[in-house]
Amino acid sequence: MAAACELRSAGDLARAFAHLQRAHVLGQRFVVAHVRVHGAMLALALAQRNVAAAWGQLVRIALGALGSAVDRVPIGNTGGSDISMFKELPIEPELAELMQE
Repeated sequence: MAAACELRSAGDLARAFAHLQRAHVLGQRFVVAHVRVHGAMLALALAQRNVAAAWGQLVRIALGALGSAVDRVPIGNTGGSDISMFKELPIEPELAELMQE
């Protein structure tokens, strides 16, 4: 999240979003972390004036909080509005290792 914030401040929005996707994979099982990542993705979408992505993030904030609260999240999903919010994805080995620790 910190790296995403720094990159966004530097104007590197694509790399900032990539860091947010990784943070999403790591934090989606925890309500606060999950909502925080989607909030950052929403802010990034608004900064890019991407209405569709912003709307997608608003929906994901509501449903993601509920999903995390009841432990029903699609494992590995990167959280962007460009893929289904219900789709499970493979987890990068580096992130899988962090999740096991």
